[in-house]
Amino acid sequence: MKTQFIDIPTTYDTICDVFVAYPEEKGAFPAVLLYMDAFGPRDSLYEMAKTIAARGYYVLLPNLFYRVCRAPVVDVKFPAKAADMPELIRQITPLFHNFTPDVAVKDAVLYFEFLAKQRQVMPGKIGITGYCLGGALAIRTAAYYPDRIAAVASFHAASLATDAPDSPHLLVKKIKAELYIAHADNDMFNPPAQIERLKEALDKSGVRYEAELYQDAAHGFAMADLPAHNPEALKRHWEKLFPLLERNLGVRKAAV
Repeated sequence: MKTQFIDIPTTYDTICDVFVAYPEEKGAFPAVLLYMDAFGPRDSLYEMAKTIAARGYYVLLPNLFYRVCRAPVVDVKFPAKAADMPELIRQITPLFHNFTPDVAVKDAVLYFEFLAKQRQVMPGKIGITGYCLGGALAIRTAAYYPDRIAAVASFHAASLATDAPDSPHLLVKKIKAELYIAHADNDMFNPPAQIERLKEALDKSGVRYEAELYQDAAHGFAMADLPAHNPEALKRHWEKLFPLLERNLGVRKAAV
């Protein structure tokens, strides 16, 4: 396994710091964009990127808050405890002042261009997996760039079907990728009414999708370093993510 921390110049006179992981063997591999949760790139997400890469993919994990600060974006020690959560929330709140869905989805072009220049990346469509805010962004990205995305997975995302004019559920009709969405049954940021509204939009859209409600799971269940972590839900997440990627991206074996 090869891993690197890379700085990507942007048109905003800033640097986007990213983490990449890919198989050590020679060859080019399908690309997967991993969108972080609200607490930013850190050891647990690097491990997730490596787990995906080990299946035969080139994984790009960008710091979505790069305009404000480099990773790590918080200074609370992980794994976080329940008592740490108020401080974590306090630290990430200012980061959202320069982070909007419109700005974040435009950054996808930066990631596409970077991936296209990597000799370890196969040309063609890519996959996206996203968590928390990254889960909503994964859906938005697939809608804004339908011809670039083949597979999308969204885990414990928030605000997927709100009254906002640009709510993700209003965009799903544009998606051409196969979509998998995992909701938590104990998620204050994604109430049952929004889950149902999203389902109605997906059914009308004709998009290929599967949506599941994970039982006894809370917002953040896939994050091994957060109090909400649910080992069974995380296992289920891998069991659904890998087949999704394989169906739509294949697995390029390393060259001999």
